[in-house]
Amino acid sequence: MAQVQYYGTGRRKHSVARVRLVPGDGRFIVNGRNLDEFFGLETLKVIAKQPLVLTETEGKYDVLVNVDGGGYTGQAGAIRHGIARALLDVDPELRPSLKSAGFLTRDARMKERKKYGLKGARRAPQFSKR
Repeated sequence: MAQVQYYGTGRRKHSVARVRLVPGDGRFIVNGRNLDEFFGLETLKVIAKQPLVLTETEGKYDVLVNVDGGGYTGQAGAIRHGIARALLDVDPELRPSLKSAGFLTRDARMKERKKYGLKGARRAPQFSKR
């Protein structure tokens, strides 16, 4: 018989994380690598695990993640968002705690585009009176 799986898609900046939660012993695989191998910084590992720690489901599920786009920080945020969405499939009663922690809200902050006549999004060329 097929094993039950819970899916969630998380996004942050330009990163997209497709998360699968499978009942298991707590393995955390990101793009075929262990979480500790994938993220070098400890803060990024903590960010990715936040929904599991909050809902006290850290050792109950194997987390299988496919993430692409953006940088490491954006990818960690996308993984957090995806795990939170997948946990809603597991138990809808977790919604208030995840919502109050802000894990279900898609962070809409993006890089501002460069404008013509400027050197960056807001940086103007150096001014000279003469």
